[in-house]
Amino acid sequence: MIPLRDSVKSQSFPIVNLTIIALNVLIYLWEVSMEPYLLNQVYYTFGLVPVEALNAVFTGSSLTPVLVSFVTSTFIHGGWLHVISNMLFLWVFGDNVEDRLGHFKYLLFYLAAGFAGGLAHIISDPVSTVPVVGASGAVAGVLGAYIIAFPRSRILALVPIIIIFTLMEIPAVVFIAIWFILQLFNGVASLGGTADTVAYWAHIGGFIIGAVLIKTMSPRVRGYFRP
Repeated sequence: MIPLRDSVKSQSFPIVNLTIIALNVLIYLWEVSMEPYLLNQVYYTFGLVPVEALNAVFTGSSLTPVLVSFVTSTFIHGGWLHVISNMLFLWVFGDNVEDRLGHFKYLLFYLAAGFAGGLAHIISDPVSTVPVVGASGAVAGVLGAYIIAFPRSRILALVPIIIIFTLMEIPAVVFIAIWFILQLFNGVASLGGTADTVAYWAHIGGFIIGAVLIKTMSPRVRGYFRP
């Protein structure tokens, strides 16, 4: 399912959300201008490599590069479909979460969700030498926050039916629940050694933290749903 818009109108201009989207797009355009060997260096320099992160912890070496990579990895993407899908979800859902939290809190929230996603990926595959890149963990955090803060919202989405796509308006709870179940199913399957290039546990970790943080960071969300 491809989200196009939601039914909740923001009361403030989503400057942080739009800035994050713009930065991701600009950085991806920078990526595609590179030669493949240089791009590979970018992935390993700015991506989050699980085994390197754990080595830094256990050997007592400087944690600064690792902590920085938790942030920089969320602004790098592995392909045009990767960046477009992440930014589309952020465009549809992020403005409302920013509106609920406020600009500065939303920035902290986004970075925290990205950090949680990276940490969840490390825990799920601690010996991996492959750098994880992409905003998916942070975007998943936005979805987790959205389902708590705006459960009565409706999502206009392109839904595949057999071989064609049709427009459907779907309750946000249903749309996001289906998305999360798919991540959880694939995440559990990946634990069995199934080869996959998608960091599903980063999505799961980011989503859970996002759902928790929206209730602690927003005075208007306190243990029950609001429209």
